[in-house]
Amino acid sequence: MRLTPTERDRLLLFGAAELARARRARGLRLNVPEATALIADTVCEAARDGARLAEAIERARSVLGPDDVLPGVADVVTEVHVEAVFDDGSRLAVVSDPLGAGLGAQAPGALLPGPEHADPEPVVRLTVTNTATVPVSVTSHFHFFEANPRLDFDRAAAYGMRLAVPAGSSERFGPGESAEVGLVPIGGERIAIGFAGLVDGALDAPGARAEALRRAAACGYLGVTRTPDQEQEAER
Repeated sequence: MRLTPTERDRLLLFGAAELARARRARGLRLNVPEATALIADTVCEAARDGARLAEAIERARSVLGPDDVLPGVADVVTEVHVEAVFDDGSRLAVVSDPLGAGLGAQAPGALLPGPEHADPEPVVRLTVTNTATVPVSVTSHFHFFEANPRLDFDRAAAYGMRLAVPAGSSERFGPGESAEVGLVPIGGERIAIGFAGLVDGALDAPGARAEALRRAAACGYLGVTRTPDQEQEAER
């Protein structure tokens, strides 16, 4: 059976969550990885059941409490991020205060206001056209270069970028519709693992961009206008 990197990650998460459930059923208090896996898996399963983002987050926030985890875990696991597949596409769920030790019932996860949820200032603006016959949604922290192959836009310009929208939100492109979006560079260590499998490593590694474009072209992604040789020349 051939699995995509995203599918492998999902199975790994499910396995970790099942281990956490088994240990919890034996009366054991969970450690950091176990609690994190169980919370994240609850979001993914809620999404699979057809729940909306806000409902999935609330389910995840109710699955564990401070008494279910080892001492100190609630101080470490203050927020859990997980990409889940909802009925309208993949979306990033941000589960704040998942163990109920801080903000309590007034913390609505990804709907929290604050600086981290404000629109970042775009660095690049692109026109995106959905050539598919179904709507396509792209979440805030998805590597936009690897978004649905039926979305037509300048892939090279989107390399290493994500949507300039608040964490946990998304952009929806209706069938045949065109829209302008703003993009910002992916932060942190700039490592892209999973997504569509076009990178699976450091975004800024030598030759990574050219190889990603080659893979995109080979897989039929729209918007790939540069050949790998042209891209390597542009990187020099």
